[in-house]
Amino acid sequence: MASLSMIQREPPRNLSKAPENGPEVRPLVLEAVVRRISQVVRDKDDVIRLMLIGVLARGHLLLEDVPGVGKTTLARALARALGGSFSRVQLTSDLLPADILGGHVLDKKSGELVLRRGPIFANIVLADELNRATPRTQSGLLEAMAERSVSIEGVTHALPEPFLVIATQNPSEHHGVYPLPESQLDRFLVRTSVGYPGEDVERSLLVGRSGPTNDVDSIEPALTPEHVSKLCTSVDEVALGDEGAAYLQAIVRATRESRALEIGVSTRGLLSYARAVRARALISGRTFVTPDDVHALAVPVCAHRVVLKGSRRADRVEAEAVIRELVTRVPVPV
Repeated sequence: MASLSMIQREPPRNLSKAPENGPEVRPLVLEAVVRRISQVVRDKDDVIRLMLIGVLARGHLLLEDVPGVGKTTLARALARALGGSFSRVQLTSDLLPADILGGHVLDKKSGELVLRRGPIFANIVLADELNRATPRTQSGLLEAMAERSVSIEGVTHALPEPFLVIATQNPSEHHGVYPLPESQLDRFLVRTSVGYPGEDVERSLLVGRSGPTNDVDSIEPALTPEHVSKLCTSVDEVALGDEGAAYLQAIVRATRESRALEIGVSTRGLLSYARAVRARALISGRTFVTPDDVHALAVPVCAHRVVLKGSRRADRVEAEAVIRELVTRVPVPV
């Protein structure tokens, strides 16, 4: 049985036969996105790549972190680099679903009701402090995320493509919050955190040596929304094969059979996992999935979808440790 460290030292190994007519892979373009965002949010390339995986896999991200570590800046920078629109919603306990989705208002000039689109109509939507919104508002947002459209007074309106919601919440805040239940956490493709900046980065901010590139508005788009949509379609063409599918299934089945877990990864979670590893392969410049793709995304894709034994809610640190241990025990296809 190969360990995780062994796999990471080996060259990428195909889990399936690469298709002769695979997707057009543009790793240099995608790396340009990472470089341009890292001009503003430095030393966070891994988080940026996870966000790109979310975009290409048509998923959504949950950033669990303390306030003031650059989550909003990161989301704005991603929208700029992708050439898309950006909106931010500060979620509070008195916010209603209509405040996010929009509604009809009276036009004083024409005397007619016109549709005023809410902040959900953007390519990148930052839902700040999601756990401060009431369950009703949370459900309205999550429904839009799942359907990629909203219904306003019986009329369905499609949301822009690409469409990504980046929700944030403070994991240490317990007063005046409405924690997401497991069924709603499962709607997020990836859960991760930004974390504090490194000492050198933080010191440069203190002494004012961050330079003019620290301005989000200075980021030049590396792609257009149309190009991003084409890359999303290319994700479906990345080869997974029977062997790769069996490997993903084995990891998910291990979470369902683990004595440490009350609830394992769902079928929806498995399908999201498969799409995420395909997106990671595309970002890495490959037309096929490798064991490294599967291992690298096990924790950010699966840990928030499980519940620890004897606990109503999963402790993040312990749940992530359980997933890491389970992955190392699942045999890697030879």
